[in-house]
Amino acid sequence: MKHLLSVFVLFFLCIGMSAASDSSRVALPEAKVQNIRGKAIKSSEVIADSGIYIVCFWATWCKPCIQELHTYAELYERWQKEYGATIVAVSIDDARTVSKVAPYVKGRNWTFQVLLDVNSDFKRAMNVNNAPHTFLVKNGAVVWQHAAFASGDEEDLEQQLQLLMGPKGAE
Repeated sequence: MKHLLSVFVLFFLCIGMSAASDSSRVALPEAKVQNIRGKAIKSSEVIADSGIYIVCFWATWCKPCIQELHTYAELYERWQKEYGATIVAVSIDDARTVSKVAPYVKGRNWTFQVLLDVNSDFKRAMNVNNAPHTFLVKNGAVVWQHAAFASGDEEDLEQQLQLLMGPKGAE
């Protein structure tokens, strides 16, 4: 009897999570940010309404953030080719540490776009509490998100990218 009850609970949880994932597709909010040179721009100038974007909130002082972005940097070229994905790293460093971002990025030769969210406008709009926090965005809507980072999480993200591509790589 316990086993049967467990199966029913698991079944309804799966149905609930499936429904939640469909209803959790929300439009990406617009926010004021800065490019790496400090010029004020809108987030929509970098993250378009079409295409696939991996939006990573990070900070120079956050070791899991650095591990995540280092891992993604190694996979970025392949993810661009296979999935058409663009990585946008959004630094949440504040006014005290934001001057460290550009040299930090340059020193690591990251080729993806980096934005500065010094006033935390984008962070608040995306309801990010802690870094790292990664969002997968397709055609301007958030389709998946993950907080924190541990080795192997990149495989979960790639699985989501594969799901977005659909059968036989078609969009």
